[in-house]
Formats: sequence, structure tokens, C-alpha cells
Amino acid sequence: MEEQGGAGGVRLDPWGTLEVKDYDRLRRVFGIRSFSEVIPALRELGFEPSLHMRRGILFGHRDFDRVVVEGLRRGEPVAVLTGFMPSGRFHFGHKLTADQLIYYQRVLGLRVFVALADAEAFAVRRIPRREAIRLGVEEYVANLIALGLDPDKTVFYFQTNRGAPYYRLIQLASGRVTAAEMEAIYGDLTPAKVVSALTQVADILHPQLDEYGGYKRVLVPVGVDQDPHLRLTRDIVDRLSGVVELMRPASTYHKLIRGLDGGKMSSSRPDYTIFLTDPPSEARRKLMRALTGGRATAEEQRRLGGVPEACTVYDLYLYHLLPDDSELLRVYRDCRGGVILCGECKRFAAERLLEFLERHQERLAEARETAWSIVEPPSF
Repeated sequence: MEEQGGAGGVRLDPWGTLEVKDYDRLRRVFGIRSFSEVIPALRELGFEPSLHMRRGILFGHRDFDRVVVEGLRRGEPVAVLTGFMPSGRFHFGHKLTADQLIYYQRVLGLRVFVALADAEAFAVRRIPRREAIRLGVEEYVANLIALGLDPDKTVFYFQTNRGAPYYRLIQLASGRVTAAEMEAIYGDLTPAKVVSALTQVADILHPQLDEYGGYKRVLVPVGVDQDPHLRLTRDIVDRLSGVVELMRPASTYHKLIRGLDGGKMSSSRPDYTIFLTDPPSEARRKLMRALTGGRATAEEQRRLGGVPEACTVYDLYLYHLLPDDSELLRVYRDCRGGVILCGECKRFAAERLLEFLERHQERLAEARETAWSIVEPPSF
């Protein structure tokens, strides 16, 4: 999070490294509303909030009430769209978004669109085309299916393989924003980043077109670092009025899970990132070396207790490994009270992690065959 430019002296960089310590401040600076305010409305409609909603991991939104809640209340179709850049292997940070898609599909009945951002991977990350396509299918589509996303109710597509109406949106969007405005949102820009940003505008808006289902209500779940794309898109929607009638998309924002050293979880930092294709023994090795919130000695730990908020192993419990809230609370209290030491806690986490990976990887082999059959890869 850069302390220059942007809103309130803060700029979000969707292509950079983001470490956020104060999400409440971020919400205030960028006008993002608290997600907790819409949970009662979901419950009134008979929907129990997801794990990430009730634990505050999903911390903010723009127009979730106006677009999603109101759509559900009226019985109108709602689509959810998000994208994955196929620049590396699928890890637990990606799983956070996948879990949200599965909830929206299974519980709320939303139509799911998944963009495979191969254009962005090539232009911004310099990923070779064949590799981006392989990663898109074998890592992202396959893992999403293995996690439980229904391929019969999901639209998977590569950015470079979409139809003419999609590309038309890119061209029209380019005529409704200035270079100065884009620099104010993103900071320093290259031609590749400009094209990438405008392509993501088309990703977000194209489900509203009749050619792609005519879903006027669209939700985009993202990490908070991707908010610049949502702000740009919402402005362009207003400026395209009279050319093509579109509705401002809703968005939700989740906290970013940390890597095992406390930094960013990223495919480019494999020693501190657990991938869903890691051999269980390798995943266990990484976890046992993870940064914790423990004290310098066992005696201090028993006397003062640990700090779960500083612990990357507790992050895995919070985001993924302990869906039972009462069990999570027990782990939190045992850490705070010095009842459990870090070595014991890591071993417990490793057991849960290995159980998950073994089950998931059994499903993944079959899901990869399915993935190649349902996604049309670009010809070049």
C-alpha cells in the first residue's frame, strides 16, 4: 500500500505487493462499506453467511445490498464474476476466492463466470502463451472444479478467446477515460497495464450483455488490492450511458492471507506459499517452518501466552483449516492462555492440512481431464 498519490495518500496497486495492517482505515479512505452491515439482510432472506463473512475475512463491499440482496429479494438473476491470472500454481490465497464462488453458486444460486487472465499474464507478467494456457486449465480450472465449483453452472473463458461484443467493450471503455485519470487510479502505467485494466473492465461488464446472458446484476469478489479495477469500471459505466445501458457492478473485498513468513502469499515465493498441488510431505515441511506468534521460550509462552493475530499458522486455521467456529475459538484461547505451544499447534495444523491435500489431490486428477473438455483454449 503506497503512501503517496491515490485517495487520502494511499494507492492500491493491483500488480504490486500489498501488505495491509489497518483494513478499517483502508475502507474509510476508499469509501468501501463494512460487509457486516449486509449480513442481517442475507439472514432475513434465509441465507446463512459463509465462513469468511461471519469471521470478518470478507470485510467490505460496494453495493452488495443494491445489486445482490435486492436481486435475490426480487427473484432476479445475479451473476458473480472473478478472474485468475495464470502466472503460477494455485495456492491457498486463490482458494479463498474459490470458496466464495462455491458459496455464491451453491447457497445463493448465482451464475458464476471465471476469467482466465491470459492476456494480463502475457503482457504484465511475461508468461509464455502456451504456459499461461496450460496453467489456466490444469491449475485454475481443475482446482476450482476439484474444490467443488460445478462446471455445468460455471462459464470459464480465456480473455484472448472471448467474442466480438466483449472486445467492443474494451474499445468503448478506452474512449471514456483519460490518461490522467488512469494515472490517478493506478500510478505509473505501461501500455500493457493500460490494456490490461481496460480488458478487466470488459471482464466485469460483459455478463450484462445479451450475448453473454444479460445478467444486469453482477458481483465481483476480489482482494482489496484489485479495487482500482472496480473503481475504474464503475466510472466507465456512468460515462457509457446512452451508448450501452449497463448497471454498476457490486464488489466484495477480502483480507489477504499472509505467506508463511508473514509476507505476501504468492506463486513467486514458493518457500512461503502452500500450493494445492504440493506433495503432502513438502507442505508439512513448509508449515513446520512457518512464522508464529509464539514467545522466545516455552516458559514465556506458558506465562504470557501466544499472539495468534501474528501467527501465520493461525491464519490457515482462520481462513481454511477449521470451519467449526467453536474449534477455532478453542485454538485461539489455548494459544492466548499459553495452554498450547507452537510445536504442538503446528503438528495439529499439519494433520488437518495433509488430510485436506490428500482428499483434494485425489479429486484433482479427474478434474484435470474435465477441465480440458470444457474450456476452449486460444489457438495462439
